[in-house]
Amino acid sequence: MPTTTLLPANAPACVVSPIPTSLPDIGFVREARLLLFLPFSHSTLWRRVAARTFPAPVKLSQRVTAWKVEDVRAWIAAQGDVAAVP
Repeated sequence: MPTTTLLPANAPACVVSPIPTSLPDIGFVREARLLLFLPFSHSTLWRRVAARTFPAPVKLSQRVTAWKVEDVRAWIAAQGDVAAVP
């Protein structure tokens, strides 16, 4: 006979966060979420940061590194400007 587990009334209905469809307008974004919007890998991201061809992240705490969304959006816009130049 199957058992039923009862959850408290205030338990969240779902603990899985949805996959974002766009970058936020302001704030910070961590690497895992950032890579959803970039056409390159983790290794290439850090190679570009080291080469200063991608914005450097900000160290928010000892174990948290994130990018300013405004910097990332400016970089993305600049890539479009470079591609438009004949």
